[in-house]
Amino acid sequence: MNILLLGSGGREHAFAWKIVGSPKCSKLFVAPGNAGTAQIAQNISIGINDFEALTEFVLENNIGMVVVGPEEPLVKGIVDYFQANPATKELPIIGPGQLGATMEGSKDFSKQFMERNNIPTAASETFTKDNINQAYKFIDAQTIPVVLKADGLAAGKGVLICQSHQEAKESLREMLVENKFGEASSKVVIEQFLDGIELSVFVATDGKSYKILPEAKDYKRIGEADTGLNTGGMGAVSPVPFADTDFMQKVEERVIKPTVNGLHKEKIRYTGFLFIGLMNIGGDPYVIEYNVRMGDPETQAVLPRIKSDFVDLLYSMGTMNLDNYKIELESFTSTTVVLVAGGYPGDYKKGDKISGLGKQVKENNSLVFHAGTTLNSDGDVLTNGGRVIAVTGIGQDVESALSNAYSKVAEITWDAQYHRKDIGQDILALVK
Repeated sequence: MNILLLGSGGREHAFAWKIVGSPKCSKLFVAPGNAGTAQIAQNISIGINDFEALTEFVLENNIGMVVVGPEEPLVKGIVDYFQANPATKELPIIGPGQLGATMEGSKDFSKQFMERNNIPTAASETFTKDNINQAYKFIDAQTIPVVLKADGLAAGKGVLICQSHQEAKESLREMLVENKFGEASSKVVIEQFLDGIELSVFVATDGKSYKILPEAKDYKRIGEADTGLNTGGMGAVSPVPFADTDFMQKVEERVIKPTVNGLHKEKIRYTGFLFIGLMNIGGDPYVIEYNVRMGDPETQAVLPRIKSDFVDLLYSMGTMNLDNYKIELESFTSTTVVLVAGGYPGDYKKGDKISGLGKQVKENNSLVFHAGTTLNSDGDVLTNGGRVIAVTGIGQDVESALSNAYSKVAEITWDAQYHRKDIGQDILALVK
């Protein structure tokens, strides 16, 4: 079938690579795509939130399935838009409806969902600027550190971990009164800090059945040893050694089953990926947050480990037939290192020429996924975002996977390129 994929990041390049590798895909279109997707699919210059133009394209190009990569069009209701049109009503579209997408679009909504469905999470309360004085009193009653979360979408940067009551109050005022994250922080969730090891669990669901995909650990902060500002993600490792059979069984029983059952019970339409951010505290899972799509850069580490046909997985979700899909996973380790523009996550330059990428996604034991890239008229690949390239190394263990990733990273250059040199070192220490 012809497939339309929405998005332009590293996650979408990884999706595109996996989709075109399936014999079930006749032609793949990516809207709007990047320089990497242009090499393996056909980019089309339609924005991810231009629902009318996307519908027109779907009908004109005999599209058999739509795959939504990023969260924004889901939160804005793209699935509902397609389903309200008689011409696209039956089209399989991978992503939840607008209400389901609120699981990521509103931290307050997801917290209430967890409470209703007895899913383990940090204790919290939600405040607006109208009750900021109550919020200050609530902060004073918390142990330090305390966590502030912008309620809405803030490009992965709306979570602050405050090391004093004063810092928490000042940060809260910036969020609620000074609109630090715009409309996203018109409501703020204040919650207890969970001290443990973080990991990401990914689930594919058709709203009734589910399949658990490979888990991953990502690295959020810009600096070595997890210092500095939060980013969209600087690297990832899959599998995660502390996510053993016993722990994952607890995750399934205490988190995944009650989440999927809760969505079904509350009549929240959910067809797509569920990304569960978890904290492992002494062997017990606690949910930090839900995301309604795959993670970036975790996708670049997770997808290479899916052995069974990926288009079949997507189509089984979209046609409510996931129960009959048999997922097969690779046993190897994947490690992803993200290369960013100098200055990111603050101000950074675009338009630098990138060298050393190679022509294929996969070369030897490494994969190169484009994120913030574009092509100029001469066919050169230029930087076009903060997170520019993700390199995934594959190996039989963490050490060899990291070696393969960093060998390729060393070949890719542009002016003021930056990457963390310590991705996976904590995992390496655990397994040694």
